[in-house]
Amino acid sequence: MHSLTTGLWTDKYEFTMAQAYVEDNIHNRSACFDYFFRTQPFGGGYVVFAGLEDVLDGLRAFRFDDDSLDFLKSQGYRPAFLDYLSQFRFRGAVYSVREGEVVFANEPVVRVEGTLIEAQLVETLILSMVNFQSLIATKAARIRFAAGVEKTLSDFGFRRAHGPGGIGAARAAVIGGFNSTSNMAAARRYGLTAAGTMAHSYVQCYHDELTAFRAFAASCPNGCILLVDTYDTLHSGLPNAIRVAKEMEAKNQRLFGIRLDSGDLAYMAKQARKMLDAENLNYVKIAASNQLDEYLIRSLKQQGAPIDLFGVGTRLVIGDPEGTLDGVYKLSMVNGAACMKVSDSLSKATLPGVKQIRRFSNGQGAFAADAIVLQDEPTIERMIHPTEPHKTFELAGLSCEELLVKVMDGGERTAEPVSAARSADYARSRLALLPEEYKRFEFPHIYKVGLSAKLKNQRDELIGRYQKSQRGAKR
Repeated sequence: MHSLTTGLWTDKYEFTMAQAYVEDNIHNRSACFDYFFRTQPFGGGYVVFAGLEDVLDGLRAFRFDDDSLDFLKSQGYRPAFLDYLSQFRFRGAVYSVREGEVVFANEPVVRVEGTLIEAQLVETLILSMVNFQSLIATKAARIRFAAGVEKTLSDFGFRRAHGPGGIGAARAAVIGGFNSTSNMAAARRYGLTAAGTMAHSYVQCYHDELTAFRAFAASCPNGCILLVDTYDTLHSGLPNAIRVAKEMEAKNQRLFGIRLDSGDLAYMAKQARKMLDAENLNYVKIAASNQLDEYLIRSLKQQGAPIDLFGVGTRLVIGDPEGTLDGVYKLSMVNGAACMKVSDSLSKATLPGVKQIRRFSNGQGAFAADAIVLQDEPTIERMIHPTEPHKTFELAGLSCEELLVKVMDGGERTAEPVSAARSADYARSRLALLPEEYKRFEFPHIYKVGLSAKLKNQRDELIGRYQKSQRGAKR
């Protein structure tokens, strides 16, 4: 919030390693890192990828001004290293799936290529932005799935967000399917639609509720929404809102809606609809807020609650109940040689080399499977389960597309920035191609992600080589 540079958006150990690279003169070796996550959040069947646009902006601003260098000097970093950082710019290449893409666990959805030091230093920036925004975009997509396409969804969460994270959360929410945000900073920065109503404090500032409603309608006649639960929803708030709506009609104006923020929302909404319709105010919409999430919205719809607009706050912008996406950033090639992290559990081992994701679809265009292959690998007709090699999936006859595209080269974008609205359109189109069994909240179907035989063989060969070298070292 206080600097135009992002060089210090970095964990301390990144600088400690970077200094060691420089002093050992290996910092200019070529390197490739992959970003991926291991678990789909919310017990769900997919993730909506978001955060790429902020990552690209952050990489272009990744440098060290005098204040940053003075701080690093105070932390004990040596003069030669600080001299190197004073000229540092990210000059690498970034390959990524498109923002709004539907992705799955263990897929390398972002690939960073460059020198060892530059690809290492940007790790934390990438993780912090993509992990958080992808989590929120996925939560938003689940809420949209519960609400249906006809309802209006607005992000009301900035006041409950984790500080400035609420700004990125608003953009991610729109990518995931929301229509608007109450967050004015995000609306300005990302070109989002700003929306809002009124607070209880506004009503309390007047001697009575009717006077407050009249004053608000006079000041904001267009899109006016009255909050009706400050005192008594059905016996005070609704009757006063109806009276103001009639007064607005006499001026050739229309009350846009009323908002419910407490109590039994399903019951209150049904009663409100009856009262409004009885006065020929069927055009007045009903908005609801108060600790909403995908499950409560689904329940409200199942109860037939006539709610038109949902304001979703806390549980959206903190990614409740997960709080984080477990994305990681792992080295897969250094100095021209494929490498990987080996683990006692094959599921925790990383995938070596420079890779591509190929998505296969059936004859109706619906997503069927994703194969992780080595870059420039020829067409494959079968993929292998990552941890259960006896399981294979036939790909012959399915249509195929490659998901990773170059979005940055030489530290510069390869295309113009993509708006949140455009990414939202893309997410909507891609989610429409994901079969319903992957979208359900309870026990979603597991999407097939596999490896090419060539990638699997390279992984197995490296594991064998590492294990052999370690046995030799113990003798």
